[in-house]
Amino acid sequence: MKTKFLSLFVLSAFALAIFPHHSPSQSAEAATLSHGECVTEVSSRRFLYERNAETNLPMASTTKILTAIIILDDCDIHETVTIPKAAEGTEGSSVYLRAGEQYTVEELLYGLMLRSGNDCAVTLALYHSGSIQAFAQAMNEKAVSVGAEHSRFVNPHGLPDSRHYTTARDLSLISAYAMQNKKFREIVSCKYFEPRNWQNKNKMLYQYEGAIGVKTGFTVAAGRCLVTAAERGGMTLVCVVLNSPQMYERTAELLNNAFSEYELTQLCTPETTVEGYAVKYAFSYPLTALEREKVKTEISVDSPIPEAEGEIAGQMKIMLENNLLFSQNLYIMKK
Repeated sequence: MKTKFLSLFVLSAFALAIFPHHSPSQSAEAATLSHGECVTEVSSRRFLYERNAETNLPMASTTKILTAIIILDDCDIHETVTIPKAAEGTEGSSVYLRAGEQYTVEELLYGLMLRSGNDCAVTLALYHSGSIQAFAQAMNEKAVSVGAEHSRFVNPHGLPDSRHYTTARDLSLISAYAMQNKKFREIVSCKYFEPRNWQNKNKMLYQYEGAIGVKTGFTVAAGRCLVTAAERGGMTLVCVVLNSPQMYERTAELLNNAFSEYELTQLCTPETTVEGYAVKYAFSYPLTALEREKVKTEISVDSPIPEAEGEIAGQMKIMLENNLLFSQNLYIMKK
């Protein structure tokens, strides 16, 4: 008899953020609370901690996370860009671009994310869309596409505008999406870009074990804002704090709490067997020790088992108590 494999169909259903979110513990309140906070696990998009995470807030230069990932998704980073007159002298943080100079898209992205260059943001927006208004439309469309449905973007840099805002939850989703881009991770984790002598302003890269990005921000209206990605034990977390007087200290506390409480747990592996049949793909999810004891797998297999490759053979569900974590059709594949 030929060996058969029950493979997980490409279309999966993740029940995200379906559990009550944790309120701040005593240890988490050692630093001053932020106006909005969220910690998210990147691969599953599970929200591990939230506080005022759905409140509309300005986000200053953390806006540039979305700007950068749009450019990386849509543009050739090796192309050369001539700096437009409209970018020269952009207010706020700058790398002092001059009209007529030439930079590669990649160099401008490093200037954007390491030095928070507002002039880089304007240059990239105009290069991508031809106008700030058109690029803002692209930003809003991208945000919605990654699940950030409660934000509004009107510029590529985050300078104050009452129409420009996000939520801690939305910004964590945008950042989690961005962190799955290899080049984005390379840029935001870079401490020093030697070709242009640019040092990264993000102190978390120097102070926090496992930090791999992402972006700082500050305006009087937005206060101190910080998005941090950190990786430990194979688990990557994104922490967002908006209007946070002690943004570095608060971020470290929130990340420490999440890393100590949660573990990325593999719930389905290629070695998983059902009545002699094997599933093909792996699935992992961040869980607490108590939650791991409550996970169960429910599998229904058709009878008789279909012989033809590609036919539906059943379904797998992974449950946490009564909450669905993962569900896919099982299809026959022949080895």
